Order: sequence, then C-alpha cells, then structure tokens
Amino acid sequence: MKRSSGVRTAATVTVSALSLALVTGCGGSSGPDEAKDSSAGKGSSTTAAAKAYTAAELEKLVIAKGDVAGYDVRSADAGGEYAASKDLVKVTDAKCAPIAYIITGFAPGDTTSYAHRMVTRASDQPSPTGTSDEDLENAMNGLDDFLNSTMTIVSLSSYDGGGARETMKSVSAAVSGCAGGFTVSAKGQDTQKFTKVAEEKSAATADESVAFEVTGRTEGENQVVHAVVARHGSTIATYYSISLAAMAGKKSDYSVPAEVMKAQAAKLK
Repeated sequence: MKRSSGVRTAATVTVSALSLALVTGCGGSSGPDEAKDSSAGKGSSTTAAAKAYTAAELEKLVIAKGDVAGYDVRSADAGGEYAASKDLVKVTDAKCAPIAYIITGFAPGDTTSYAHRMVTRASDQPSPTGTSDEDLENAMNGLDDFLNSTMTIVSLSSYDGGGARETMKSVSAAVSGCAGGFTVSAKGQDTQKFTKVAEEKSAATADESVAFEVTGRTEGENQVVHAVVARHGSTIATYYSISLAAMAGKKSDYSVPAEVMKAQAAKLK
C-alpha cells in the first residue's frame, strides 16, 4: 500500500512539474510572404512591400500533428506561461531581450502575429489511461524514457516590411553580446539567472538562421537549453529545446531535432 501511494504521488508531481517548467521555459498555405527572397540581392522595395501573416494565418502554417513522423504536436499553452504578456518580461540588459523572449515563450521581435506548439517524440510521453495503482505504476516504469526525451517549443512570428531582417539582427547581436549571461524577471515569478550564451552551428534551412545555447542555474545545477532562430522571408521560426534529463540533473547531449525544423520549413515554402 505504501509503495502504491508513493508511486501515485511521484507520477503526478513529476509529470506536472516538468510540463509546467518546459512551457514557461524557466523552471511557447499561401499568403503575403517574403520567403522567396533567398538571394541576398533583393532590393529594398521587396523588403518594404513584405507584409506579415496574421496570427490566424500563422496558426495554419505552424507545425501540426502528422507533419513529422514519430513526433507528437500539441498546444504550447497547456503548462502555463512565465508572464501574462511580453511587456511584463524584464531583462537586465536590453540587448539580451530577444533571447529572453524566446526562452520565456514569446516572439523575439515586435509583432502580434504569433503561434507556437509543443513537440515531443510520440513514444516519449507517459500517458496512463486510468487512475488505478497499476496504471500509475506503469506510468512510473516509463518515466525513465520520458526523462531522457527532449521537448521543443516551435514558434512562428511574422513581420511587416524589414521587420524580420531587423529581428534576426537583434537576435545575432544578443548572442554575441550576451556571452556573460543575463537575468529575467516577471511579476509573480522567480527571477531567473542565465550565466552564459554561446553560438552554435545552425542546421536550419532558411534565408538566414542563428543557433545558440543558454546556460541557466536552477536549484544549484547548471542546465543548458538549445535554440535555433530561422528567417523564412517575413516570417521567423524559433525552436527552443530542453532535455528532461538535464532538468532532472542528468547529463544529456542533445540538440534541436533537425527533422522538426525540416518539417516546419516545408510548411513555409
């Protein structure tokens, strides 16, 4: 009886806590697009004419269930948000704001056109079908596999005129200028200290992209998350991945899944 009670408590608390921490990021067709401008020589008139997708249009373009084999895609709102709005996210150094926005679930640039999803391997998610002790026991037995998985928040944001290009510049500047880290805070939330930002090699296929890792300090442990920001014309796709094993204090060598980025890029062509 004692063992079953312990299993029940551990399964409930662990899965709930991980879900919340991952979504907050500190523990988110055809249309008028500039995506066909892969050549750097496009003139300013093309940039000026670029028009952002609406939030409703982005909802149709963001990765969905069935777009990438072996992965489950669901709403990125299920676990809550770090702040009720982007305006409430405070960053110690303004130039680091684009990175802070990405890892707290918001668009890196100034736009209201935004959509995001949570992506995990389909086999990595414990999904007990009942509440009996046996169901919860099975959930705990699968928890090791779950803790070795990676969760990715895929987001799309779209911009008028040259907004997407300017946003990419600000992200690149943040990666190079915030190597020593930064601090993020929001009303009602714990202040989060990130100690290091380092550029990585991007595997994204896009007009331009930048990849980086961010090291944070949580409960005395260093935890590393990985991100890729890719511009497809006037739309920017961001990918923010975190290892559940790393959150549990285990060593984890991982990156943003290339197949997820490929599937999202295909929908933006």
